[in-house]
Amino acid sequence: MVSRKDSNKQRLKRRKRVRGKISGTAQKPRLCVYRSLANISAQIIDDESGRTLVSASTYEAEFTGNGGNKEAAKIVGKKIAERAADKGITEVVFDRSGYIYHGRVQELAEGAREGGLKF
Repeated sequence: MVSRKDSNKQRLKRRKRVRGKISGTAQKPRLCVYRSLANISAQIIDDESGRTLVSASTYEAEFTGNGGNKEAAKIVGKKIAERAADKGITEVVFDRSGYIYHGRVQELAEGAREGGLKF
């Protein structure tokens, strides 16, 4: 019998390895991405105080349409950049949470950059 490796288990190992090296501070918080099949969400986190400063996702009531495509990811990226600018956040550390920097994760990052975030 052929056994298949659990891709989410491998992603969590990558996530843990990367999180050992990067951390968000008050001056430069961490932009964390979560991607599911149907939705995408992002948070800006200050790891020193353990607080979420800003968040945006396709789970929100004001979002309409399909949340699992690249257009939705770009909208979420722009929205989180806009909310971060309101809080005075201009620079972040990008945490892709073990996902490949391609597709929806890449579109979210580009949307955030277009919105004014630097990373």
